[in-house]
Amino acid sequence: MIMDRFISNILKILRTYGVSLMLGVRTTLMVSLIGTVAGLLLGLIVGGIRAVRLDFTASSAARVIKKVIDGFLNVYIALFRGTPMMVQALFIYYLLLDIIHWTYLQAAIVVISVNTGAYMAEIIRSGIQSVDIGQTEAARALGMSNFQTMMHVILPQALRNAFPAVGNEFIVNIKDSSVLMIISITELMFQAKSIAGSTFLFTETYFIEAMIYLILTTVASIALNMIERRFSRNSVSLPQSDTSPSSFALAVETRQEGNSDYVSR
Repeated sequence: MIMDRFISNILKILRTYGVSLMLGVRTTLMVSLIGTVAGLLLGLIVGGIRAVRLDFTASSAARVIKKVIDGFLNVYIALFRGTPMMVQALFIYYLLLDIIHWTYLQAAIVVISVNTGAYMAEIIRSGIQSVDIGQTEAARALGMSNFQTMMHVILPQALRNAFPAVGNEFIVNIKDSSVLMIISITELMFQAKSIAGSTFLFTETYFIEAMIYLILTTVASIALNMIERRFSRNSVSLPQSDTSPSSFALAVETRQEGNSDYVSR
């Protein structure tokens, strides 16, 4: 009897408010995906800068500038990793509201982007440091500049190594975006709370919400695992047993043409 009524209420909610829930899902996915991509780009910049180590040829001025930048970036990472996203959302939204007059959606995307960027910076930095030093030495032996080495040799391998953690951040963002309802963005949690308040069917409404989040994260996990397996098949690294320019050129050409696998020797 109780179970029949529970199922009946769930079906009633889905029939009446299904469109509202789907709009909430769309907003949740949009904010999570844009925030993760923007956070990854921010993390690439921040993590790349923090991973750079000046050699003995660097001037004193360059060393001072590097320390200042590293100090600023450390504060940024500590701040956004050490405070709740809900507090960040409230603070940033009201801090800039009178300056740029942004919408709830714009504020939510910015908040989740800078929050994700702080985590991505550490993920990217760890990914860069996980690349064998021999890759850098081989690239420099071939006459590649620091920039070329980073862009064509180190970063592709770092991203491949860090991809599981990057994918996990996207899944976390799907769930953590629920706290952004605090600034009235109409994502899934906001819609569910509104429906529960209108129908007084709290248990049924939040059960539906939990199942939707479970479906979203499960589908995202499956998709990310498929992408990760593809990355593993298409591994790119600089051959170290043969450091001739022609060998490296072949590796780059193979990757660019692309669909054939290149296995490092």
